[in-house]
Amino acid sequence: MPILHRLSARGLIAYGHDIVMAALSFLITIYLREGGFDYVWDVVKPGAIVFTLIAAVVFWGSGLYRGVWRYASMNDLMAITRAATMTLLLFILVMFAWTRLEALPRSAPFINWFVLMALLGGPRFIYRIAKDKRVDLGTLDDMARRVPVLLVGASDEAELFIRSLRRSEDAPYRVVGIVSLSEGRVGRMIHGVEVLTEGGDVAGALAKLGTLGGKPQRLILTRHDVDGPTVRALLDAAATHGLSMARLPRLTDFRPESGGAPQIMPIAVEDLLGRPQTPLDRDAMRDLVKGRRVLVTGAGGSIGGELARQIADFEPAVLGLLDVSEFALYSIDREVLERAPDIARRAIIADVRDRARIATVIDDIKPDLVFHAAALKHVPLVEGNPFEGVRTNIAGTVSVADACRAGGVAAMVMISTDKAVNPTSVMGATKRIAERYCQTCDLRGGTRFVTVRFGNVLGSTGSVVPLFQRQLAQGGPLTVTHPDMTRYFMTVREAVELVLQASVHALEHADTEGRIFVLEMGEPVKIIDLARQMIRLAGLRPDEDVKIEFTGMRPGEKLFEEIFHGSEPPIKTATPGVLLASPRADDGADVGRLIDELRNAAESADRPRLNALIQTLVPEYTPDETSPSRAASDA
Repeated sequence: MPILHRLSARGLIAYGHDIVMAALSFLITIYLREGGFDYVWDVVKPGAIVFTLIAAVVFWGSGLYRGVWRYASMNDLMAITRAATMTLLLFILVMFAWTRLEALPRSAPFINWFVLMALLGGPRFIYRIAKDKRVDLGTLDDMARRVPVLLVGASDEAELFIRSLRRSEDAPYRVVGIVSLSEGRVGRMIHGVEVLTEGGDVAGALAKLGTLGGKPQRLILTRHDVDGPTVRALLDAAATHGLSMARLPRLTDFRPESGGAPQIMPIAVEDLLGRPQTPLDRDAMRDLVKGRRVLVTGAGGSIGGELARQIADFEPAVLGLLDVSEFALYSIDREVLERAPDIARRAIIADVRDRARIATVIDDIKPDLVFHAAALKHVPLVEGNPFEGVRTNIAGTVSVADACRAGGVAAMVMISTDKAVNPTSVMGATKRIAERYCQTCDLRGGTRFVTVRFGNVLGSTGSVVPLFQRQLAQGGPLTVTHPDMTRYFMTVREAVELVLQASVHALEHADTEGRIFVLEMGEPVKIIDLARQMIRLAGLRPDEDVKIEFTGMRPGEKLFEEIFHGSEPPIKTATPGVLLASPRADDGADVGRLIDELRNAAESADRPRLNALIQTLVPEYTPDETSPSRAASDA
């Protein structure tokens, strides 16, 4: 029987299933037509045998078993229809030649056709539905970990995308709604997902989803025949509501693979956030920057670079870019030139620790606004190099702040971190001392000193996301320090918009003196959940395709971060998503004197004195006993 070897084991099972269904269909037909078999059994028995044999031959030659039940479609339904129709026609011809159809009820073939269609097609589509629905039987945690997305375009591509997500147990996305680009589809459903609005009305869809608690993080355009103006309008709507935007690839687009291994899918850091991005008032930001002279320190870094890019978009009169790294400064200077060639730029190589040099820069550029992003921020590195951390994060901030006050700058904005709250690391403690100095300066009047505090920035230099991306590209494992470690996260765009928005708010409201601006960042995210999400977004399976290993906490690290100290009760502002931390009373002269002593201790490499002064300035500082700097000071 060589022909049977053409079918797989599953194909043979399906073939046997259909033969049994053919026999049953004939018996059921006679039963439905006559109410029993007693008086027609002599016809039923040979008729069932003939019908089954004809069905077996027709089914074999009809190609029914080249399809996969899991993907039963309209083509499979048409194949079943052809096979059932051919079987009935041949059966009628054979029975007419044999018995002239004298004992067979005339309506039986028509009834048999419908019964046979149901018995052949029903199990296939029930099997497919059961497979497609298996994701819906998962836990609420399974659904919550997926990135909520809003589709634009009630198209065939949207249907395919939703269907593929329903089939996958490890799908990284879940569709919460659809925006139709055409008219007349509102209220319709595609695989249980509702078309919320029409005509590309993203705002209306988000309003509906907001009442249901299902706001998406990303907008996905499913169609490829959308004109430019519509795409630009969708981009504007996404930016207004704090969403990222993506486009489904064409199914016919093939990308070559390298080295025989599939390429890792690109990961959008916005998908790792676990919440929608917070949209802020960009018109107010433009009014703040346009026509003013602006200086950005640390312009070659992640935050400083994004500040430079966004400020360039707002048409400043002069944009000064300052960094100690020649290459980093060159890179951002070229990027700003290409982005906004008409803006007057100044690329300045300088170290913020050099007081005389910074004073000269401020005197030369005469900025209205200074954004101070220069800092050493990598916790373990600063823990191992505490003198450099003090000199850059504290002395550098003091030199910039003093130059701003002397130069009559309208406002200086200092970038801080949630690690400054109840710090356990030298980096966190130095940023808290820098916060204190800027707060005391702000309370003196004159130049406004605005401190902005936020959590970890997704994708920034030295953050966990680029590390995970490198480890993924190498096939894993992904390394996590502790299974319970959590962090607050935000995107670079959110961080920079908060900085600009805080500047607007501070200059418009005098009652914010001495306060720290903080962004509501949602719930903290477990680092291990972030690792698993990145693996899923790369199209892989956590703990199967890519392993996760625990390496132990590093010096100065905390299991969890806080954004407010106990004596800094948060105060809501008129700007959604932006909070104020109440100031802690400080004696400015005492803070300045202690900082001078701290600078001297760093210059003379006096570790015991350095740690003692940090402890005095930040009483809540609880140093890691295993850190290199702490161990050296106790020796």
